[in-house]
Amino acid sequence: QVQLVESGGGLVQPGESLQLACAGSGPTFSINAMGWFRQAPGKEREFVAAISASGERTYYSDSMKDRLIISRDNAAKVVYLQMNSLKVEDTAVYYCARRARALVQGTKEASAYDVWGQGTQVTVSS
Repeated sequence: QVQLVESGGGLVQPGESLQLACAGSGPTFSINAMGWFRQAPGKEREFVAAISASGERTYYSDSMKDRLIISRDNAAKVVYLQMNSLKVEDTAVYYCARRARALVQGTKEASAYDVWGQGTQVTVSS
């Protein structure tokens, strides 16, 4: 019943920026923490960023933390991921995911998320 739809991916040159968006459905969107993951060909799905339900707490991967801003607009039911100074190695499919409402620990583990979007392709190439 709940679905997530990512947008904002595309082809950019190294050093440029993108803002991804994740649009959610349902009246309870605002009570879930949300995360972004990415997966490059031949690699495992990797944590990128997460944000608490209220938006007051944020978490970032070590490899990208100085280039990311995750934010959310609960009234609009949208989570954003601003990515700056993009590198070729950032090329991947980026997925939005909903943190499960459960007594399960985890922020960076994909297993802690129970709803996933279809992904949006980000390609960084000169």
